[in-house]
Amino acid sequence: MKILISNDDGIFAQGIRTLANTIESQGHQVTVVAPDRERSATGHGLTLHQPIRVQKIEGVFNPAVRVWSCSGTPSDCVKLALSAILEEAPDFVLSGINHGSNLGTDILYSGTVSAAMEGSIDGITSIAFSLASFTLQEFQPAANFAVKLIQQLSENPLPEATLLNVNIPPVTENQIKGVKITRQGIRRYIENFQERFDPRGKSYYWLAGELVEELNQPEHIYLPPDLATDVQAIKENYITITPLQYNLTDVVSVQRLKDFSEERKS
Repeated sequence: MKILISNDDGIFAQGIRTLANTIESQGHQVTVVAPDRERSATGHGLTLHQPIRVQKIEGVFNPAVRVWSCSGTPSDCVKLALSAILEEAPDFVLSGINHGSNLGTDILYSGTVSAAMEGSIDGITSIAFSLASFTLQEFQPAANFAVKLIQQLSENPLPEATLLNVNIPPVTENQIKGVKITRQGIRRYIENFQERFDPRGKSYYWLAGELVEELNQPEHIYLPPDLATDVQAIKENYITITPLQYNLTDVVSVQRLKDFSEERKS
């Protein structure tokens, strides 16, 4: 299979190297196009007011992996790869393995998820992978699961191109309890902007938000109440798979706002 891989931690991050090399070792044709530096929390940003530069990278990944670094955002990387670098569309777009979780409302800011979303917008089944730890350096269990997942999806393809957000608990492979299909939960942060001063006495601010986990995750109106959230399941050492979509229409509010609709009569 032909696999495109990107991330938001940058081209030299251990997570993307482990993912790409593991996928390639299974006989797949792997192309990597990733930011030339860390671009975490860039969301779905695009580079519009300056050129995007690319450079071929050698000696970092397995020799069979084709690798480019890109000066743009994660979304830029996937757009560029699909439109200018690859000769034909890949079978999957993968993003990660991110160093740190992408759970709940984190996905709204995540460059990792946005890179994968770019593939799904183009009609390609895409998967974002994240290791739910900022300190653990063991990415191999996540990479091994990625191999298994794309093989399952290849043998049993979904009816439509899908975006999957996958989080792997920060434990050894034999401590992982299993895999759960989950719904998106909620994570909240107490925003803390620290005021600091540069050597010339001018003030600036540094964002240092504090995570507050929601104990009671709200039910989803269209999903079973017993379906766990990604936030809940990752705490129990399950790999979480959360299907996402880029269509953000609030179906319930559309129904509630019908009385606000009006049509001008000619």
